[in-house]
Amino acid sequence: MALFSFLDVGFTYRSLQAEMDAAYRAVMDSGYFIGGKALDQFEADYAEWCGARHCIGLGNGLEALVLPLRAKGIGPGDEVIVPANTFIATWLAVAQTGATVVPVDADPATMNIDLDLVEKAVTPRTKAIIPVHLYGAPVPSARLRALAEAHGLFILEDAAQAHGGMDENRKVGTLGHAAAFSFYPGKNLGAFGDGGALVTDDDDLAKAVRMLGNYGSQVKYYHELQGGNSRLDPLQAAFLSVKLKHLDAWTERRREIASVYDRALSGLADLRLPEVAAGTQPVWHLYVVRHPKREALQAALAALEVPTALHYPVPNHQSGAFKSEYGHLSMPVTEEICSTCLSLPMGPHLSIADGEEIAARVGQALRSL
Repeated sequence: MALFSFLDVGFTYRSLQAEMDAAYRAVMDSGYFIGGKALDQFEADYAEWCGARHCIGLGNGLEALVLPLRAKGIGPGDEVIVPANTFIATWLAVAQTGATVVPVDADPATMNIDLDLVEKAVTPRTKAIIPVHLYGAPVPSARLRALAEAHGLFILEDAAQAHGGMDENRKVGTLGHAAAFSFYPGKNLGAFGDGGALVTDDDDLAKAVRMLGNYGSQVKYYHELQGGNSRLDPLQAAFLSVKLKHLDAWTERRREIASVYDRALSGLADLRLPEVAAGTQPVWHLYVVRHPKREALQAALAALEVPTALHYPVPNHQSGAFKSEYGHLSMPVTEEICSTCLSLPMGPHLSIADGEEIAARVGQALRSL
């Protein structure tokens, strides 16, 4: 068994058990298991924390991407620009609206969408851009906003991994027109089940997304839109409210661990460390290195009791879900990242000493290759 956990989703409950149990009892005593005070409070708290006017709790992060696209009328015949290097949910969200996915290759330094290539991908059919703040590293937003303004495009941030990340001293969630968040248990702000949210300053968009997630209704039994069911559970909202109070401290620990890795692993042969775009502040959802002998390095680390993970080993355009349409594309940077990436342990469950020991073992593993 490894000495270090790659991820410890139970850490938050163990460290906040009394607060979590009190939150649970409050919801159970309230008698509100759909909507209610706990959900209202979290939505208000999270919107304020992000610096936005609205937060709409939704069933999961995927639906937090799909519903705003639907609310903006995006569908068949439209194009949406997305990163080639991202979790498949970003692509699935576009596909589920009937719009066309337009992938753009990754920046070889940051591994996020290559901003130099985005403008070349815009056509008269382009309606939206979804920048993904991958691994918790924000995409610089000024160029995207200028491009969106010039072409009348909707910017929907995929902030599923980047709660609290910043660009230009603004938090993700306020860098475009709207932002989708996931509260999957492994996220920096994670529930104890599925959950998601849309954050926006747009009053009309917020109203439409809330209706679309509630059967197209504002008033019970009066359905103005063809909606569905996508609502954040109030019990999960109560837990998230507790965790939100501690998120900044947990983020600081992630940054401390990343700094340990940066210092200790810099200059090691063939190991490429993650790079951060100028002016941005990542939250280190993941710490992803790259190495040409990724499988050998992963095996050597496992032998040294250091767990690792792959985010993500199969490029979306080569996956079974999209290969028939996009398999012919060449996305060389994304393909290189997917074949060489390796995620090291990261999270507030790690101590500084843990980070230093993990880094030492990475060095030892590299010397054995």
